[in-house]
Amino acid sequence: MNREHGPAAVADAAPVGRAAAERAVLRLARPYLGRLVGAGLLAAATEFAGLALMATATWLLMSAAGQPPLDRLTVAIVAVRALAISRGVFRYTERLAGHDAVLRMITDVRARVFATLAARRGTAHRSGDVLSRLVSDVEAVQDLLLRVLVPASAAAVVGVSAVAVAALISPPAAGALALGLLVAGVALPALATAVTRRSAAEVAPLRGALATDAIDLTHGAADLAAFGATDVVLRAAEQRAHRLARLERRLAATGFAVDAAGVLTAGVTAAAVVLVALAADVSGVLVGVLAVGALAAVEVTLALVTAARQWTQLRQGLTRVADLLDTAPPTPPPANGPTDLTGPHDLRFVDVTVRYRAGAAPALDGVSLYLPAGRRIAVVGPSGAGKSTVAAVLTGTVRPASGRVTLDGHDLSAYAEEALPRAVGGLLAEAYVFHATVRENLLLGRAGAGEEELTAATAAAGLLDWVHAQPAGWDTLVGEEGGQLSGGQRQRQALARALLAAPPVLVLDEPTEGLDPAAADAVLASALAATPAGHSVLLISHRLSGLAELDEIVVLDGGRVIQRGRHAELVAAPGWYRDQWLLQAAAERGYLALAP
Repeated sequence: MNREHGPAAVADAAPVGRAAAERAVLRLARPYLGRLVGAGLLAAATEFAGLALMATATWLLMSAAGQPPLDRLTVAIVAVRALAISRGVFRYTERLAGHDAVLRMITDVRARVFATLAARRGTAHRSGDVLSRLVSDVEAVQDLLLRVLVPASAAAVVGVSAVAVAALISPPAAGALALGLLVAGVALPALATAVTRRSAAEVAPLRGALATDAIDLTHGAADLAAFGATDVVLRAAEQRAHRLARLERRLAATGFAVDAAGVLTAGVTAAAVVLVALAADVSGVLVGVLAVGALAAVEVTLALVTAARQWTQLRQGLTRVADLLDTAPPTPPPANGPTDLTGPHDLRFVDVTVRYRAGAAPALDGVSLYLPAGRRIAVVGPSGAGKSTVAAVLTGTVRPASGRVTLDGHDLSAYAEEALPRAVGGLLAEAYVFHATVRENLLLGRAGAGEEELTAATAAAGLLDWVHAQPAGWDTLVGEEGGQLSGGQRQRQALARALLAAPPVLVLDEPTEGLDPAAADAVLASALAATPAGHSVLLISHRLSGLAELDEIVVLDGGRVIQRGRHAELVAAPGWYRDQWLLQAAAERGYLALAP
């Protein structure tokens, strides 16, 4: 089922103001400014060609009614053909240039949004909401450029040009046209913005909530059914869907009303232009040209109404995207810190305390560990003892409230987030398996690894026999989130990926989860044997079997270290470790039906 990820202690960044949302988004458009300006000019040329086509065709038809010599009409005939062809050419090149620039920019935006969400690993994000931000909200950036800025700019340029040309024929008629264009290009867009703002502000959050509902109802169907909550979640989703439908119907109704007002404005403007031109003794042919030109100019200018409506509907999505783009870059590592992160490293916890919520009991309370190069330590304890928090602190996902975590004597927080995984990494809780082939999932650990290295890693993880048994071999698709694999196979593939990456400090969080006891012991032994010499290992496990060869075992309970030592020492001493060892051994031999 869809869940929130990460501790609640890490707060989301404060959302940017609405006035700054467009600026934050458009900053990413600077590298493509030339392409976007070119698209805007081509859009203006398209609309102007259409306007000129209508005016020229009107002049041609009205002049031809008087049966003048053909040579008087030749230029107009050629102009009509040229304008008709050029309009199509301009439209095609405008769409080509605009979409080329926008799709390039959208690639950057999605990469930035994904990177920001990944950097906020401690922030609680629903996966459906993340999907909405990556898809629907990022598409709002595309619409801002293609459906708002480019057509609005073209409409404004064409409107001003139409008034200027009309002024050459009849200044009074140009004044009437300008008044109509102001209504169509200023008053109606303001009205459209006002009537759609309130409803549009709810659309983007509702779409995000519906995406979350969809994932909950599909991926979490079994859990919901087990707890009898399917009907409750389904009713909530239906209520949100009905609310979204009502909002969209309301937006459609108000849009129709504003569009009707636009058509009325066009007719009134054309009539006013005709009356003013006739009063100014303009010739009949030119009156017709002015009338048709006024209709075409107002129609072009009404694109500003569509742009205003679209902009209002996009603002909420733009704000959500800008919130993710308005993030300071990570602090670079200190100049005096080590730059080679590929060699053996010494890692140390010194009185580390972690709190996920103010006032709550600490997840870790004064924990100290020393993991020099080549040392292998296991961290064990009951559920909720803080084992996975140790891994989270070690990999930089969670920062301690007090105490220090150092790598080669330098504080862990001093290393750049993108550089730290080269030194510390491995198999963490809920390691993700992508909807791709076995080979592609493994190569995420080390890009460019050869088949011999893939074979060694999968053999150490106990997955090689299964790979060889598949008709497609390394090219076997594993399904979304590894859905075509069993739980044990999925875990072994993630383990193989961690072994292939081979970081100097290898973290293995429950590497044998989902395996039967015999297979778990074999996989753990082969995984430890495959770890290169000089590389340290931090093993987190609920099973105590297979830990006899490790250098130290640390027992956590309630976030505190209650025991530490080698396996033989802990088994010989009274305490949690010996009790749990006896219980697990009895359960695996069949003396107990369940192990606590």
